[in-house]
Formats: sequence, C-alpha cells, structure tokens
Amino acid sequence: MPSESSQYLINNPSGLYVDCTFGGGGHTYYLLEKYKDIKMIAFDWDGAAFERFENRPSGFKSRVTFVRENFKNIKSVLENAGIGKVDGILADIGVSSKQFDDLGRGFSFNSKNLDMRMDLRNTLTAKEVINGCGEEELAGIFYKYGEERMSRQIAKAIALRRKRGVINTSLELQDIICSVKRPEGKINPATKVFQALRIFVNKELENLEALLCASPELLNAGGRIVVISFHSLEDRIIKQNFKRNAWENIYKILTKKVITASQEEMKNNPRSRSAKIRAAERTNV
Repeated sequence: MPSESSQYLINNPSGLYVDCTFGGGGHTYYLLEKYKDIKMIAFDWDGAAFERFENRPSGFKSRVTFVRENFKNIKSVLENAGIGKVDGILADIGVSSKQFDDLGRGFSFNSKNLDMRMDLRNTLTAKEVINGCGEEELAGIFYKYGEERMSRQIAKAIALRRKRGVINTSLELQDIICSVKRPEGKINPATKVFQALRIFVNKELENLEALLCASPELLNAGGRIVVISFHSLEDRIIKQNFKRNAWENIYKILTKKVITASQEEMKNNPRSRSAKIRAAERTNV
C-alpha cells in the first residue's frame, strides 16, 4: 500500500527515511520516485531481498542504503552508521509476497517444504517446531500466535500423525489440520496455524515491539512512524504503543481510525484486503 502509507510518512520532502521491510522494494522505490530529494535506508534480513536490490538496475541506488539486518536492531545500526535521527520510519509487517510465492520457503499451504524462516541464517524452522514440540506446547503456540480456537484438537492430530513418521511438508501439515477442522467460508482451515508457526519461528511480535520501543528516540521532531499490519495481534501491539506514547506527549496519532486498503489497491493486490495502517508523529519535546 505505497500510496496510502506515503501520505502519512513524508513530512520532510528532503529528509532521511527508513523502510524497515524492503521485501521486493515496492515501498522504497515508490517513495524515491515520488519524492526526488529524499534518501532511504532499507532494512531486510532476508538474503533474497538483498539479491533483488543488488540485481535491479536502478538510478535510485545513490539515494538508498541497504542493510541486511533485522529491524529490531534499528537503533544500533543507525548509531553505528553515525545517524542520530531520521524523518520517518515505515514498517510493512509480516511475510512479503516474494517470500510467500517462493514455494521453497514453506510459507504457502502447498509448499513441499516446511521452513518459514524469513532469514535463512536463523536455525529454528517450522519443521523442527511441528516435529519437536510436545502436544501442549504446540497447542499453546497455535492459540497464542494464531488465536486458533481448535488449537488442542489440531495439536493432538499432529501428535498422532508423528507416530507414523516425520511431518516434512507444508502440504502434509495442511492435510492434518483439515482432517479436524472444517473450512470457514473461503478461509483455508490451516491459516491460523500457519500464521502462528511463522510468527513463532521468526519472533515477529518481539521484533515489532523492539522496533516500536526504539522508534521515538530515533525520530526528529515532526518525524513520522507508519506501520502496516495484517492481523489483530500485530495491530493491537501497534495501537497500544501509539496510545501510550500519545498519552505521554511523545506522539501525536495521525490515524484516529485504522486505515485500510482502497478498492483499487485490493483489486491490484488482493493480499492488501487485510492490511491496516496506523501512523503517528513525533512531538516537539
């Protein structure tokens, strides 16, 4: 949602901005094209994102610096680069379209892999979680990170299936889940479990909280933070953080109500239908 997010992010047309989730570069390149005098620092911990950045012919490279790093470390990275403050921070939370479409990464229901790591340097995979965690622990993961009401039944089915051998693929896992849970409309029954596994493996909520905690002291007065989330767990963390900082006169909330994708955006990008944008501005303190 580059158009929707940019209208809240840019307050200084010649400022320095951080894209915490480069992915395929959609937000970064949109901003560089629209605002000719800004500069960007692009974070992504996925090596594939760095390869895309390196291999894409672009006249923007003099205005963007790529950092292969988890955005939870934004403060130390900027400090090490000699950057005190920036004019805006943008984060598009969750799995990127590029990662989801790569069946080798295991994010898709039909993948022949069961990995789900956003950064392949990490050691923990979804396969290890599914095959290594006890039934109670699995149920807790599914409920906490996926808000799955049938977490115990699904965990039991997984434990029974493991007695016949290792669960190796996302497709196998989907079949196990579908054996105990019926579809809810057009939503795949495995959706919440896959969400929970991905969040758990990548420590997504912890990373988000670290970013939100660090952001106020990294923003210039008038600088803005814009966060795009895709499910209630993330949105709740962002909403509470913004409210707390607003109460302490650190932020002025720019989105009194959450911003959702336009009809045109959803038509061009169906995955944006669940996206929520919240934005805040650093006060002059």
